[in-house]
Amino acid sequence: MGHTVKEKSKLLNRVRRLRGQVDAIERALEAEAGCAEVMQLVVSVRGAANGLMAEVMEDHIRIHISDPTHDADAERARGAEQLIDVVRAYLK
Repeated sequence: MGHTVKEKSKLLNRVRRLRGQVDAIERALEAEAGCAEVMQLVVSVRGAANGLMAEVMEDHIRIHISDPTHDADAERARGAEQLIDVVRAYLK
């Protein structure tokens, strides 16, 4: 079973929040909101999309490459943990 299936409800909740944020952009544009408000809404969508990507990538690393909490190879575990940290920081 793939990690996206195991984490399905958590990922779907993120997607639903993301959809709500995109809908808010549409409503703001239809209401002719100011550009600053629209830009802030777009930033929120970008952050939500990055958060979703970070979640999927972290799970992918833990399932398909190395789970640092269970890998017997200490160097491999350390490398996986460092990669997870970089992914989180990059997508923040």
